[in-house]
Amino acid sequence: MDWMAWTWPTAIFFGVIACTLIVFTVLAIRFPETPRTGILRIETTRGDRLFITLLGSAFINLAWLGLVGANQPFALIVCLLYAAAVFRWV
Repeated sequence: MDWMAWTWPTAIFFGVIACTLIVFTVLAIRFPETPRTGILRIETTRGDRLFITLLGSAFINLAWLGLVGANQPFALIVCLLYAAAVFRWV
């Protein structure tokens, strides 16, 4: 597979996403929840908030690469703060 850069960081990234989806599926089965309304004034579940977090984190990382450059570990810190805010208030 020379057409794609499958490196260990790439494999770890997709592995973490897969594990997160599995954990959230088990949580949804084991502990069903009712949707809640947050600051966006829409009803969201854990899965919705996870999707919003992943999508927002992708945009944060793209903006970081375009504006700052290669210091991605600091972008990870911003993404973790964003994720905490989404799961708390959205």
